Amino acid sequence: MSGHGFHVHGPHDHAVEHAAHGNDHGDEGFSSRIAVVTAVLSTVGALFGYMAGATQNEAMLHKNSAAIQKTEASNHWNYYQAKSNKQNLAELAAALNAGANKTRYEQEVTRYKTEKAEIKDKAEALEAKVKDFDRQSEEAMHLHHRWAQAMTATQVAISLAAITLLTRKRWLFWGAIGTAGLGLALGGAAMLHL
Repeated sequence: MSGHGFHVHGPHDHAVEHAAHGNDHGDEGFSSRIAVVTAVLSTVGALFGYMAGATQNEAMLHKNSAAIQKTEASNHWNYYQAKSNKQNLAELAAALNAGANKTRYEQEVTRYKTEKAEIKDKAEALEAKVKDFDRQSEEAMHLHHRWAQAMTATQVAISLAAITLLTRKRWLFWGAIGTAGLGLALGGAAMLHL
């Protein structure tokens, strides 16, 4: 290199200059496209991740509600059983007694039968709630799996885009786009509750 503005480049200088500026024979646009696609995929993946977590939490809340209702139903069935025992004792007492005592025990038998019917209705209603909460939990877990699958496909697409940037293999970019499409399809299925 001379001091009069005359500059001679060696073959290596030219390659280093282009690499420093990110211009590897016209790949600057390619790199920019990959960067934009990666940024978009990262945003979409974050949304999928949020939805996966939200639906998992929803499933756990429904399962917890089912457990609470199941306990309440069990308590009612235990109460029902206690009333059955009292009814049986009243029936035995009615059979062993006569007169006014027999009438009093027969009235208790009738009262226990009425009380048992009310308790049974409450217990069955609680069990129906348990089934409903279990169904809701299963539906939410199914959606969670869809969102998680969509997020995983999006993360794989981001990885493929990064590998594309490092290797400059354009076919990998199309693999990233295809995998991203799969992720979007899975996310769409989750949105549609499929």
